[in-house]
Amino acid sequence: MCVPTSPVDLYRHSLRLLLDKNIPGWVGLWADDGVMEFPFAPDGWPARLEGRETIAAYMRDYPEHIDLHDFPELRIHETTDPEIIVVEMRGVGRLVETGSAFDMTYIAVVTIRDGRIASYRDYWNPLAVLAPGTDFTGSS
Repeated sequence: MCVPTSPVDLYRHSLRLLLDKNIPGWVGLWADDGVMEFPFAPDGWPARLEGRETIAAYMRDYPEHIDLHDFPELRIHETTDPEIIVVEMRGVGRLVETGSAFDMTYIAVVTIRDGRIASYRDYWNPLAVLAPGTDFTGSS
């Protein structure tokens, strides 16, 4: 399958892979030295992941904890830098452990270089991880 290289198309493709629970495919979109940051990460949660392998380990069990159904209200903003997009969205689904609803808001600043995700700053809502079944990172 041909992977899109424009930042907007690549990001939309990445969301489709997450909805399909294709974590290896999603990780495959990352540059070897990609960096994922969580500026609002609560204590005990990772604030920075460096390298594709570290990101893969972080995301490996995601579908076993969060069953994503959709990303409604998706808005992707292009910037004056053609490699950078700003994304506003919600992720909705259910928490696998409890069966309760999952509803998370995000703002992300994403940099795509050479058709790969080089940087992803994820400004997710840290209050949402206080619910049982949300700790897919093994941090608590």
